[in-house]
Amino acid sequence: MSSTPILKIDGLYAKVVDQDISILKGLDLELQQGEIHAIMGPNGSGKSTLAKVLAGHPGYEATAGEVIYRGEPILEMDPEERACAGVFLAFQYPVEIPGVSIANFLRTALQARLEGDDEVDLFDFQDELIERMKLLDMDPSFAERPINDGFSGGEKKRNEILQMAVLRPSLALMDETDSGLDIDALKIVANGVNKLREEDPEMTVLLITHYQRILNYINPDKVHVMVDGKIVQSGGPEVALELEDQGYSDWKEI
Repeated sequence: MSSTPILKIDGLYAKVVDQDISILKGLDLELQQGEIHAIMGPNGSGKSTLAKVLAGHPGYEATAGEVIYRGEPILEMDPEERACAGVFLAFQYPVEIPGVSIANFLRTALQARLEGDDEVDLFDFQDELIERMKLLDMDPSFAERPINDGFSGGEKKRNEILQMAVLRPSLALMDETDSGLDIDALKIVANGVNKLREEDPEMTVLLITHYQRILNYINPDKVHVMVDGKIVQSGGPEVALELEDQGYSDWKEI
């Protein structure tokens, strides 16, 4: 594994656009390629803000600090540029797009990565999509459904994992993907992530969550505690177990 981090965040401050209150307050974080890092923290600690800033969400603004991804600064990149460079965000609340099938959406996303007049071959894409769905034990008919339209919470999250499988990101940001899932849906999501990492051990995952339960199925290399816009503790999987027992009371005064 390379000693150069795939993602290095130094002194990151960020806020909601048109507001003057910082949400991230000097955050530092490093991820080596192929690692799984989990960020845990109470509501309002800035976890989802971090994911959105890294992905380039237009509603959030980095006001200080630096983010280096694969050796390049990304804070000035458009969201599309980041996505084409291999940054993927799995949303906490995936949006519905009636009238656009999952298959058409994914083909369009792959097309956006190509340069010039190159086009994604329809038959090659169909073969790839079927292969990806087999990997995730998904019925091929799922890809013909409109994006998240009428989906259950578990189906929406399964769709996020399918997108990861097809787009094969270098850095997957998973923003509370376990939110609102029952145990069966949670296992489906976790199994999907584990299968993708077995296939591509160099894929790096930043998993944002409130609870330890998803970490029973996805084993992190490191766990970070985030409070008031900063990382206040880092360690191994034992950190998540301690938080499950003790909560965040030790950090309320920070």
